[in-house]
Amino acid sequence: MLTIRPAAERGHANHGWLDSNFSFSFADYYDPDHMGFRSLRVINEDYVAPAMGFGKHPHRDMEILTYVLEGAVKHEDTTGASETLVPGELQHMSAGTGVRHSEMNPSDTETLHLLQIWLMPNQLGIPPKYEQKKFSVQEQPNQLHLLASTDGRDSSFKLFSDAELLASKLEPKGSVTHTFKAAHGWLQVARGSVSVAGGVLKAGDGLQISDEATLTITSDSGAEFLLFDLA
Repeated sequence: MLTIRPAAERGHANHGWLDSNFSFSFADYYDPDHMGFRSLRVINEDYVAPAMGFGKHPHRDMEILTYVLEGAVKHEDTTGASETLVPGELQHMSAGTGVRHSEMNPSDTETLHLLQIWLMPNQLGIPPKYEQKKFSVQEQPNQLHLLASTDGRDSSFKLFSDAELLASKLEPKGSVTHTFKAAHGWLQVARGSVSVAGGVLKAGDGLQISDEATLTITSDSGAEFLLFDLA
């Protein structure tokens, strides 16, 4: 079963320096019909104004992923990590027993555009951890790239969650097919538009996937998307 979560129906909040769209309930946006899916709890599409950002704040027992689409994010946390994340890289933070971090837009001129993702952990109380890595999504289009997995295979990040994350950039007329490990998933379109089972999804749209063995994703004009394989 495939259920579209249209971009226009997401929650929305504009704080001036921060313009956010929420696929699931978050902060002051509450929708009992959209509290997450399987272990996927948060997908926020954030636009952060130049020289602004999130001051140091706490997290606990959550797997947090950040995928930058435009601009850069300066990250600092209480594990000692101090890094700048740019497009083409993925950031993974296990909050575990507790961590405080900040995320700032270091540019004085460019807006930061990112996807913030939270996954419910399958283990509580683990030591906090931070890591980031460049992946070849942009350089190797028309294929699925495993970014994070339950076992850290193929140089992906190891997640303490019953979830795996893949990403792909499709060139015009490009196509990929994924076979699900557990027949559930979520597709989030980041750029462009894709066709799935005869329907078209545009940037910002999500697709809830249940009891599907495989999914074929194509694009007439080009696209970039994230695909979650969820137990």
